[in-house]
This record gives sequence, structure tokens and C-alpha cells, in this order.
Amino acid sequence: MNIHEHQAKAVLKAFGAPVADGVAIFSADEAGAAADKLPGPLWVVKSQIHAGGRGKGKFKELPADAKGGVRLAFSRDEVIAHAKDMLGNTLVTHQTGPAGKQVNRLYIEDGADIETELYLSLLVNRETGRVAFVVSTEGGMDIEAVAEETPEKILTINIDPETGVTASDAGKIADALKLSGTARDDMLSLAPILYRAFTEKDMSLLEVNPLIVMKDGHLRVLDAKVSFDGNALFRHEDIQALRDLTEEDEKEIEASKYDLAYVALDGNIGCMVNGAGLAMATMDIIKLYGAEPANFLDVGGGASKEKVTAAFKIITADKNVKGILVNIFGGIMRCDVIAEGVVAAVKEVGLKVPLVVRLEGTNVELGKKILDESGLDINSANDLDDAAQKIVAAVKKV
Repeated sequence: MNIHEHQAKAVLKAFGAPVADGVAIFSADEAGAAADKLPGPLWVVKSQIHAGGRGKGKFKELPADAKGGVRLAFSRDEVIAHAKDMLGNTLVTHQTGPAGKQVNRLYIEDGADIETELYLSLLVNRETGRVAFVVSTEGGMDIEAVAEETPEKILTINIDPETGVTASDAGKIADALKLSGTARDDMLSLAPILYRAFTEKDMSLLEVNPLIVMKDGHLRVLDAKVSFDGNALFRHEDIQALRDLTEEDEKEIEASKYDLAYVALDGNIGCMVNGAGLAMATMDIIKLYGAEPANFLDVGGGASKEKVTAAFKIITADKNVKGILVNIFGGIMRCDVIAEGVVAAVKEVGLKVPLVVRLEGTNVELGKKILDESGLDINSANDLDDAAQKIVAAVKKV
């Protein structure tokens, strides 16, 4: 689960991280009062959307030469003017795609005197299974571009879970960022703070870009992006309360109600598969035969008839879907349960696009029998290759 920048900073501030004072607003009428709560003379007005590149983004409704989604304001009136410009309009960045995202809230923040911009993030290193700090002196930039062009400027420091961040670890991070004096002292205390926030709140990503050294020598978290492990949210009601449904795809919201792993994509062939690996392979083979998947959907190993029915409804709710491929390799997941769910869903919502089903594994014969005796127009496939070719060919005829 993702949260907004202002929410991320509030979480980090509660652990003792240095963040600027700021006020979140939801209407332009609140802008003046928000500015009054901050000392000035410099304010930063930030669009709050779940996407990066806000500063370089452009608003669809504004002239091409208009400023982006992060703006400096040097007076109270400028804060109000920026708020009126930004709220309710659609911000397009390199991460939103051409559709962009509507800005429904802003964060008015106290300005900072920046000396140096750095990059720091925490994530789980898949190679070591440990939380790692990923740091670079190239802050304020797209870290993916840094990784591609100058990978030697990115360093990774793995943390032993038994000890947490030691003074030695914090020193290595400070050295990697070339910090000295007050800034180095700040890092020796900040690194353990960020690690504790990451682990105690079950984060999957904590990215500070940029982490700044101010002219007075102190560090400050200037921007923060935080994602949480969805499997651990049941432990954190306070974090669940921060969820912004307006930032999520309606189909993904519906899928989360049934604990379905669903991600909407741009293609036209809907996929229902059990197992993330098989789902990826299914999407790959659809692309191999010249088409594009409309979604990633893993129903899991223990899905019920109701869960399968819900999954099918979510797929058919996508107006871009011109055909559906159900690919089940049943182990824990029984093929008859999948078949019953598909039949129930088709009878309830109707079938307006071609449907190809490939079943294999536990209770496969019973599953095929249920489909064959349903009286529905369902095209069976012998294997994944056969299924992909059939659904791609069927969609091309639509």
C-alpha cells in the first residue's frame, strides 16, 4: 500500500526523523490559513499524488508553459494562487502515463536552504534477505537513470537483523554520502531512526529523495515515498487509515476485498491464473503471440467458488477486455472449484467476449466436465501454448 508524501513524513516524524513543518489542504480556500501556520518567507506547494516526477510534470488544463506539480511561493498570495492552479487539475508525469492523475490534495511546506541533495532509501535486499540502505550522492535525480549511467555512484549497505543499525553501519552510510561535521553526526542518529520506522511499520520501501544537507549543516528529509507490505497491514490499523482510494484503480480496490492479487494493465486479454509465476508466464506467452494482457490476476492456491466468481467479474468489468484466458494448473487449487466459479460468474454477468480455459492438475476431469455440461460457449485448450494461440486468434476476430 502506498501513502502520500505528507503522510509519510508524519510517520517518519513520529520516529524522530527531521522533517519540515507542513500542512495538508484539500481545497484552495484552506491555502491562506495553511501559509499562516508556517514561518515563511519561502513556502513549497506540493501536489499529492501517488506518482513521482511531480515537479517536472505538467497540468493538462493549464498552458504548456505553466509550472509543474511542485512550486515555490515567496508570499501568502502566491501560495493561494498556486493552490487554485493545482487543485482539481490533472497532473501528468513520467510515472502517471498520459492519462495523468487528478490532484485532490496539496502539501504546503516550510521552505529550506539547500546546500546539497542526496539519495537514501531502505528496502529488502532480495539477494541477502536483509533490509538494506541504498545511498547515493546523486540526490534529487531519477535514481534509475543514475543506476544506468553511473552505477558506481550507488552503494548498498546491508543491515544485520540481529543487531540493527550499528554505529559502524551508520558511519558507512555517512561515508558513502560524503558527510562530515554536523551532517555526519545527524546521520549517525538518523540511520537507526529510519531503520526502526521501516521494520516496526512493515514497510516495503522507504525512499528519501532528496535527503538534503541544509546551509546550517543539518540533514532534513525533503521528500519521502513510503510503501507498506500489504500482507502485514492487519497489524497496523493506523497505517490502514491512511489509504487513499481515489489513487487506486476501482478494479484493484474490488480485488483487495477478496484478497486477490490483481494489477490492471493496458492490453485487451483478461487473465485469471493461479500462482504469480504462472501468471507471469501466461502474460509472456500472450505477448509472444502478438497480443497484450489486460491484467495480472492471481487467484491463489486456496480460492473458493465465490472468490473465483469475484475475479471473473473484475476482469469483465474492464471495458478494454476483448477476450479472457483462464489458465489453471491445479495443485492446492482444485480445477472443479475454478470451473464452478467461472460458470457461476458467466451465468451472472453474461459472456460477451471469447473465453478460453486451460485446466490441468487436481480434479481436472471433473473441472472439464463442469465446463462441458454448462451449456456455455467456452473454448477448452490442451496446454498453455494452445490456450494462448486460441485466445489471441479469437480476439483478432472480434
